[in-house]
Amino acid sequence: MDETWTGGQCLVGRRELTHLAFMDNLIVKFRPSHIAGKAGIIYYQIIHERKVRQLSTPYSLFPSEWDDRRATLIVPRAGERRQTILAMRENIRIDCERIAKLNRKIEVNGMGYSAEDLIGAYNRYVSEHTLFNHMERLADKLQRKGKTRTAETYRSALSSFRRFRRGEDVVLDCIDAEMMEAYETWLRRQGLTPNTISFYNRILRAAYHQAVRESIIEDRHPFRQVYTGIDKTAKRALPLSIIKKFKALDLALAPRLNYARDMFMLSFYLRGMSFVDMAYLKKTDLHDGYLTYRRHKTGKRLVIQWTTDMQAILDKYPTNTSPYLLPIIKSSVVDARSAYRNAGYNINRSLKQIADTLSLHFNLTMYVARHSWASAAQAKGIPVSVISEGMGHHTEATTRIYLASLDTSAVDRANAVILNSLK
Repeated sequence: MDETWTGGQCLVGRRELTHLAFMDNLIVKFRPSHIAGKAGIIYYQIIHERKVRQLSTPYSLFPSEWDDRRATLIVPRAGERRQTILAMRENIRIDCERIAKLNRKIEVNGMGYSAEDLIGAYNRYVSEHTLFNHMERLADKLQRKGKTRTAETYRSALSSFRRFRRGEDVVLDCIDAEMMEAYETWLRRQGLTPNTISFYNRILRAAYHQAVRESIIEDRHPFRQVYTGIDKTAKRALPLSIIKKFKALDLALAPRLNYARDMFMLSFYLRGMSFVDMAYLKKTDLHDGYLTYRRHKTGKRLVIQWTTDMQAILDKYPTNTSPYLLPIIKSSVVDARSAYRNAGYNINRSLKQIADTLSLHFNLTMYVARHSWASAAQAKGIPVSVISEGMGHHTEATTRIYLASLDTSAVDRANAVILNSLK
């Protein structure tokens, strides 16, 4: 026997819900097409104060998939339409719940309303409270607060989910565990690592929970079966022996590679400074033999002793007329963020070529310089507390205790030990 869904009775899994459980004035109906063999449409009939109004839906059925006598949606046991009808049945159930909730909300306000008011509230809800709109709003809000990088992560996750959905938006209260599991499967098929998959899932979960906190939706726990942890990744660090070879490479005839090598070495010299922090250093940050800046990620203030190795690289690029210290953002009139991201992309692409020259078997990027400095410091027996201070870590409570009385001279001495190993 085929499964059925009726306007008077919803069969959802093993649960049975009468339409009275939603509203006593909501009926699901089918309107066949006037053209033979063409699909008809499902619509909702809303009755209020003896007035009958219709609410259209995007759901199409063939006459053979609707039992008019019993007012039932027929789900075939097999065939290509089975999954479509099953999904349609679930969507209709969600629609009925949504209309009922909006109806209750209007009634609680104690104001008189019409069927047209309820339909208008429904149409506004499904157009405004979609995932795409919600995440764009959150990203814009983060941007206005100056949290540019976090805003970018939201847009990145949204872009990924948009590709998964092939551009089709989804109302927030339609997101369920099955959808998120399908998304995770799609991500795996794209060849993404578990940590990247977790990154996207965690951003989407944060956006979803924000909608729950704002009482836009009730939590359906759609992320309970997807991966949101953090795998311990393989440590990517160059030993000092490879750093020496890297430094000694003759790249005079390859200016693009030479520049990439210089930026990598400068990051290493600067205690593994992140590329974004390097890009935004100002000329005014360097004075009296010290470089003073704040980390973009944490806002922590760091002071680094400026060395001859650092100055030697800086002297190679004397034509830098921008207010920035390093030749990364080369003009004050361009979009600084786009300039630094483009520079980072080009540098990492060049570093990949250098890695091939050195027969390195992993992806060499600017971030490897940061890992390499930490690894070199550890190999030299430098205390973890000093390494943490040198890299500007500001997350572990225990680390903050260790660093509370540490002055920057200890870090500078640690950096000198590492740099002297290259000579």
